[in-house]
Amino acid sequence: MKILKKLPVGIEDFEEIRRENFYYVDKTGLIAELLKNWTKVNLFTRPRRFGKSLNMSMLRYFFEYGCDSRLFDDLEIASETELCKKYMGKFPVISISLKDVSASDYKGARDMLCSIIGSEALRFQYILESAKLSELEKKQYAQLTYVGDVGQTGFIMTDNVLENSLITLSAILRKHYGQKVLLFVDEYDVPLDKAQQFGYYEDMLNLIRKIFSRTLKSNDNLHFAVLTGCLRIAKESIFTGLNNFSVFSITNVQYDEYFGFSDIDVRRLLVYYDCEEKYQSVKEWYDGYHFGNADVYCPWDVINYVNLIRSEPGAIPQAFWINTSGNDIIKHFLKMAKFRTRKEIEELIAGESVVKKINQELTYRDLYKKVDNIWSVLFTTGYLTQRGKFDDGSFRLTIPNLEIRKIFTEQIEEWFQDEVRRDTSQLEEFCAAFMGADAESIESYLDMYLQKTISIRDTSVQKGKKESFYHGILLGLLSYREDWDINSNAESGQGFSDILVEIEEKQIGIVIEIRYSHNGNLDFSCAEALKQIKAKDYVSRLKLDGMTTILKYGIACWKKKCKVQLDDK
Repeated sequence: MKILKKLPVGIEDFEEIRRENFYYVDKTGLIAELLKNWTKVNLFTRPRRFGKSLNMSMLRYFFEYGCDSRLFDDLEIASETELCKKYMGKFPVISISLKDVSASDYKGARDMLCSIIGSEALRFQYILESAKLSELEKKQYAQLTYVGDVGQTGFIMTDNVLENSLITLSAILRKHYGQKVLLFVDEYDVPLDKAQQFGYYEDMLNLIRKIFSRTLKSNDNLHFAVLTGCLRIAKESIFTGLNNFSVFSITNVQYDEYFGFSDIDVRRLLVYYDCEEKYQSVKEWYDGYHFGNADVYCPWDVINYVNLIRSEPGAIPQAFWINTSGNDIIKHFLKMAKFRTRKEIEELIAGESVVKKINQELTYRDLYKKVDNIWSVLFTTGYLTQRGKFDDGSFRLTIPNLEIRKIFTEQIEEWFQDEVRRDTSQLEEFCAAFMGADAESIESYLDMYLQKTISIRDTSVQKGKKESFYHGILLGLLSYREDWDINSNAESGQGFSDILVEIEEKQIGIVIEIRYSHNGNLDFSCAEALKQIKAKDYVSRLKLDGMTTILKYGIACWKKKCKVQLDDK
């Protein structure tokens, strides 16, 4: 029996993946490309969960002194014998990740930066014994690793020490090794993102600018640097003045295949784990991104789904990516969207495209100043992808796959519930109409609510998905009544009813079946819904629970129109 490699779910350490026999999709060709197309400072901007951190770990293990060449056996870079001989294990490396700098205030974020840089400096504490360093240089190093007096925790640095920390460490390492330093900074822009969210942006911008400008500009101790992030934020002057600086965004062809999985990568992985029959589902849910000229899948999703179906072969695809962020971008987008933008969102969810100019040099403080900026953010962060570029700098944008479409739909439902709950009097009347068998009023209110939201349009892309959208809207509206027992997709009779409601105080039971009318014949769809209630005996559970008055509603929806029928038999 073949013993399969483990799947590296959530593992971003290259050495651990290689030593512990995890499955690895070979991206070591990035090393050769960086060396053959040498640039002093390289910035890669990609959405989250596309392998940035693992690639940065790979770079560190390849270049750093003490490299174990066996980690790269049988990988693409091993065939570049001259490059390996010249560069593998030949450099001191400073490698930090700023993805966890997420404090709610400036002091907390500053302390985190001190801790991250101090911990990295602590890896080199043996240089305190170096005969090549002066006592002054050793004192400078000690300031980077100072943890305070008894009772204090964390690394304590003055502003001046923190601002000069990386250039100081690079100078000390070069003096000790006699070799220029490599600098790898993962998720460099996260501190600015969090600072904008919590209101200390200017302070954090000033600090980050000083740290990076002093390290990356005119630093004779630096051989080259690689940074990753989501946004370029060049306007903030963090990188201004660099004469040898290159940005490789999701629109660039160079390096386009080194972040994310290609179709071949995914096919090989599925074959290896004997689940190639899942290929079409994986493609529909997790493919669709277009970086440069490369079509790519989100690796986080693919790995998580394959890991899931190894234990649950029948498991359907899930939106794994949504659990890695609060999706605040879409929430802001929906709040700012007016009529035209909402129509464009409907087109996107329907599988169509919109054409927008993209600004890839936004600053975090500009993100939500106008709705046009958010189109750019949705593109650069992976919620939208390109399907064509025009000479005026605009792009044809689409939602990449079913997972992101699900994220949009869920965020629309959440936004809609927030909007309608502002008028509690209307919600009271809407719910009372259900209890009072007033189908006409229910229809009137539901029509009004549907006009306020973003519809799921009638296209083949969404076939079979529309009823759940309207189901979610109605369920959210009814849940306003916290004293009602509301069940969704509840088992009753010979099947599962869409919505069952029990109003214990009045012994009223309500059963609701929802249909989406693909041809716009709302009367017919309502009749079909009521037939199913009767055929499946959905009222049986309500009767067993002691409901003496039972109301049966068939509701048909089509775009932003609805029809409500009450079975009064």
